[in-house]
Order: sequence, then C-alpha cells, then structure tokens
Amino acid sequence: MLTKIKFAPGIDKQDTAVGAEGRWVDSDNVRFRYGLPEKVGGWQSLLNESIVGVARKQHAFVDTEGNRYVALGTDKFLLLYFEGQLFDITPFRCNNAGVVDSFTSSTLATNSTSVKTCTITTSTDHDLSVGDIIELSSVTLPSGTGLNASDFENKLFQVLTIPTPTTFTINSLNQASAVISTGGSMTVKVYQPVGPAAQSYGYGFGIGNYGGTITGALTTTLNGALLADTAGTGGSGTAITLTSTTGFPTTGTIAVGDELITYTGIAGSDITGITRGALGTATFGTSNGQAHSTGATVTNATSFSGFGSAVEASSVTLEPGLWSLSNFGEVLVATIANGKTFTWNAGITARLTTRASMVTSGFETRIDAATDSGNPTATRVTLISPTTRHLIHLGTETTIGSPDTQDDMFIRFSEDENINKYTPQATNTAGTQRLQDGTKIMGGLVAKENILIWTDNALYTMKFVGAPFTFGFEQVGTNCGLIGKNAAIEIDGVAYWMGNNGFFSFDGTVNTLPCSVEDYVYDDCNTTKGQQINAGINNLFTEVIWWYPTQNADFNDRYVVYNYGQDNARLPMGNWYTGTNTNSIRTSWIDSLVYPKPYATAYNSSNTGTFPQIIGETGLGQTVFFEHEIGTDQVNPDGSVTALTSFIKSFSFSLQKDQSEVFLAMRRFLPNFKVLTGNNQITLAIKDFPADSDTQTSLSPFTITSSTTKVDTRARGRYANIKIENTSVGESWRFGTFQVDLQPDGRRG
Repeated sequence: MLTKIKFAPGIDKQDTAVGAEGRWVDSDNVRFRYGLPEKVGGWQSLLNESIVGVARKQHAFVDTEGNRYVALGTDKFLLLYFEGQLFDITPFRCNNAGVVDSFTSSTLATNSTSVKTCTITTSTDHDLSVGDIIELSSVTLPSGTGLNASDFENKLFQVLTIPTPTTFTINSLNQASAVISTGGSMTVKVYQPVGPAAQSYGYGFGIGNYGGTITGALTTTLNGALLADTAGTGGSGTAITLTSTTGFPTTGTIAVGDELITYTGIAGSDITGITRGALGTATFGTSNGQAHSTGATVTNATSFSGFGSAVEASSVTLEPGLWSLSNFGEVLVATIANGKTFTWNAGITARLTTRASMVTSGFETRIDAATDSGNPTATRVTLISPTTRHLIHLGTETTIGSPDTQDDMFIRFSEDENINKYTPQATNTAGTQRLQDGTKIMGGLVAKENILIWTDNALYTMKFVGAPFTFGFEQVGTNCGLIGKNAAIEIDGVAYWMGNNGFFSFDGTVNTLPCSVEDYVYDDCNTTKGQQINAGINNLFTEVIWWYPTQNADFNDRYVVYNYGQDNARLPMGNWYTGTNTNSIRTSWIDSLVYPKPYATAYNSSNTGTFPQIIGETGLGQTVFFEHEIGTDQVNPDGSVTALTSFIKSFSFSLQKDQSEVFLAMRRFLPNFKVLTGNNQITLAIKDFPADSDTQTSLSPFTITSSTTKVDTRARGRYANIKIENTSVGESWRFGTFQVDLQPDGRRG
C-alpha cells in the first residue's frame, strides 16, 4: 500500500534518527519555506579581485546624494566598496591628537637576490611590531641595487623582523641584483594595527600574551652571547648587554627565545640584576637558563604572562581584529576593538582618495585638551543612538586618552549632536555609566525602542530619559550573555543572539529559544573563539544565521539557522537547520536593506588576497565578497562556477508508528518535487535496529528528473530513511511529498 511519509520543517538533532519522528535529521545548503525543504539560492562575487585578510564587519550606508557604500573592516584594513570598486581608507597610525606617525630620513639596505629582503633604518625608534603594514613614499635608493624607486614608491609592505628599535626588514619582490647596497631615504607611514586574524586563548607558558606576536611589543638584540646558566649566576654574569635599551622599562622581564629573564635595573645598554629562567622557563633549557647567541632577538615581556604565574582570563585571551562601524549622518564612524575611533566623511569631494582619520573635517575624534574634547582611545564597541545622536563607547576608558584606564564594563556617551564632547556638564547631555553584572561588555545593538548592551553574563537596555541623567539603564536578563561582539542581530524590533550555552531573543522580555540542534552546536562549538562568531539576518527568507568555529577549527566552519518567520507554534523545538559546506561559511553579512540582496564575505586562510596589494607577502588570508540569492551556484572572482552541493536526510521511519517490530518491504516510491531543475539523487537506506548504521539499498541512489513519476526498488528492514542531494552546477530543487509502497514482511530478530 502507498504510505505518505510526512515531514515537519526544520532539523532535529536533539533526538535520535529513529526518535525524531516526522522530522529531518541532517542537511546542508537547505532552507525551509512554507514548510518544504529547498536548496538555498546561489551567490556571485561582486569583484574580480579578493581582499587581504579576514573581514569580520560590514556596514552599508547611503550619503545625502543617494550614493551607496559598504564599509568592510578586516584584521588588516578598513575598505570601502563603492560602485563595484574597492577603496583603501585605512587610517595611518597616529597619536591621540590625530597626528600621523611617520619616519623620515630613513635608509634602505638591500641583500642578495637569493634573500630578497631589505633592511630599513629609521632616524628614531619606530615602535613597529612584526606583521605591521607600512607604506613607503618619497623614495630615493642607493646605487647598485638593481631596483627602481617605483618598486617601493606608494607601495605596501609587511614588517618581517625587527633586529633593533631603529631597524626592520621587508620583502623586496623585484630585487634583481646580488649587490649589497645601503643608503637613500624615504618616508615610512604605518597602517593602524587592528589585531590578529584568529582569536587565541589558553593558560600558561607559550599562550596568551607570551608565546605569540604581540602588537606593540618592543624588540632589540643581544650584543654578545649569553651562556647557559647551570649555576644560577646568570651565565655570563649578573648583567646582559643589549644592542639598545631604549624604550625598555627600568625594571621588568625580557624574552630571549623560550627563556624569560627578569631584571631590576638598566645601566646604558646593560640590564642588571638579572634572574635567568624566570617564571618556570628554565625547564626549556639547562637547569637555570639556556644559551643564546649574539644577535638573538630580545623582546620586552614585562606585561606578558608566563608559565608558573597566576593569570586571569583577560590576560590570556587575544581577541581577533574587530571593528565597530556606524554612521553619524553621512560620516562613517569606525572604531578598532580596544583601540581608537576614526571617521570618514562621504560628504567631501575627495572622499574616495581620503583615508579615515581622527581629524576628518567637522567630525574630529582626536583629543584636544584646549577645547576639552575628543574620543576615548581604548573602546571595545561603539554605536550611535539614531534618535538622540549620541556616540556611545562601551567598555572604554575612565580617563580619556589613557588606554591603561580601560574598564571593560564602563560606558561613556557624548553630547548629543557632538561626537567629540564627553565631559558631563549641566549644560550638555554627555555622561557615563558602569554596568555590574559580568566581567566585560561583549556587544551592543540599536533596537526600535532601546539600545541593547550585552555583557558576558547579562543583557541591559539603555533608554533615553532626558535631563539630568540622559540615559537610563536597566538589567533585563541574566545568564544570557553574548558569546561574541558580532553574535547578535536585530530585525523588526526583536533581537536574536547566541550565548555561551544557548540561543536567546528579546522582544521586551528575554526568551530562551527552544532549539532542536542545540546539543549538536554547543557540544562542538569552540566557545573560546566566540569573538569570531558572526550573525546575519536574511529577511528575504526570515532567517537568522550564525557562523561559528568547531573545537579543532581556527576559523568558522559551521553554520546554524533559525527561521523566525515560519509557523513555529507547532514546532516545540523551533525551526532550525544546519550546514558544514566550506563554500557556505561566512565571516560577515549584511541584509538586503541598502542593497537589494544580502552581501557576505568568505575567508580562506590558505590564500592571499589581491587588494590592497602587499609586496612580496603571502599567507595573509583571502576574503571574497559575495552577493547572495543569485542563481543556483557560486560564481568566483575569476568567473569560474562552483556547484553548491545540497542535501537533506530524513528520520528513520517504520511501517506504522506502533509497529516497529515488524519488518517492512519497499517495492516502489513516488517522489514529488515542487521545483526540480536538472537531476536530483534520492538514496534509500535501511537498518534493522536503531543503533545500526544505515545500509544503502542495492539499487540506490536513484536519479530523479522532473519527468520521474515512480521509482521501483527492493528493500527490506525495520527502518528506512531517504536522503535527497544535489551536486551539479545549474541545478535547484524544492521537495514536496514522499509516498512509498510499504508492505509488512514478518517479525524476526
């Protein structure tokens, strides 16, 4: 007899494949619409080039003339997408007054062609870190290099090594001569550092602040070999000679290789009162300290955390490079997480050749003591109140201009209509507030009636109340903190977010979202990389999407979707679906508001992007900028097409709800597709017991076309399931119903 197998929308991974009666149990690149599963829409690259680094923030906006833009923040750059092109608007490194930090009267030394590196010497200490991006200009070269000034002029380079406080090395892609030459001059400008590509977390030696590249860490070299210390005498004595001690604190800790050495004084180029193998690092060499050759790199490790020392979570978590992006009118406001705030004005004539800075005309964010104005210089998150036009700094400084006073729970907001005025007075609306529940502010969103602020444990609302307090703060939820800055999203006045142990919504009340894939997500989610998680709204299909990393992944490699617009009342666990397809993983997303379709970014850590070009560097990662819900496939920057593979798998059904002890025989099934372009594969699998693995039937898989009316088969077992999949270019599908000819076939086993 023909039996119609009914499936409810969504994926159920909380139950077993047998227990998830009437549900689908696995999927990829599939969504549900009107209760029916279908392959997701395709996407195509918006550019014929890719972006260097990983993009984790997008912001779309429109200026007063109707021009549309997308600002993209990566771990290296701040970029602007306008009329099909990318523009580099990354700010240069500057002081708190907004003055660009540049080095002049520099010299360049070339090495042999086999090395292809150049050493640049600056006239003053450069305070660079390995990995910093620099721009060279006003270049004159020494003779005999075989190079032209154009090989360096207005080009970007990455700092490779820092031999001394006044020298650093870069790659020279076009080096053509074996002659070693020194001389010339140039101007060096440093791109504002953003942060690492990936979040790191851990305890002890070799992780956290010690054991990796730390932005701003000062380095020099040993001026003389350092012997192994077997007697605790310091090896070569009680002092160590460095090439330079400029910038090192009078007392502190240095790192030489894997060894930490504490000291109590500085005398010229010597550090004195040394203790070898500090903080447990002697075990990495001989009994008290290991041998180091002259010229070995020495790093200021005074604020680092080492093995054997008590460390707090905040000191061992290195957050990835993140941005806050918003608009004050047609001015883009861009804040580097735990750093400075910059602006870019879309209203000026030369906007596309002007960088973001702290001194944008009329919208300065620099600190100006004369006028008692200026923005904080260390802020976790910024956002703008659209109705009152305050710039709000979350997790910021208690003393403006002093980043060491940053308090992760402290809030500071500007005067209305003035993003530079923060000193509270009786005549303005500037003010401050400190939240209590949690250890750090994680993120914030502007909703219809509230500004929402999450800590790692709680949710607060921030509402305009007028003088004298300006804003009122109310804690509206606890044990519902945000897992990462970009893990919350808002649509139609409702906020959705991912916490450390569940999914939530807020519509005036905090609600826990029942989730049919919760264990699947959290049992393998790498919550220590929560700042890499990003959420997106696809309002075309009423979807909230979270992309997240699994335990062994450095970057996002899974996604989970909540469909908030379907009839979820009859689904106690909600309408959820999941995916793992590499091509579907995104690091940032914007909904179809300013643009008619969603825009998203995808990251590949194995390749290097082409814009902005960094001379001679590879391995920095590649971001591709996509427009979604276009066609059926993935169209790459080079025009090639990649098929979007999709599948969905059903629960294991039996003959009757109460007759699972009866074997069933299947003779044929009738597939019914609402939409079918090209071919689909349907695999029929059986098993005798719930714990058994699925066994594909002998005639599976079956190729289904739009003209297929029935499929003859032979199969026998207690349980059966179907898997619908598609792997080819130019194909799409939407499933309807499934009818199968089931007959009882005895009771055995």
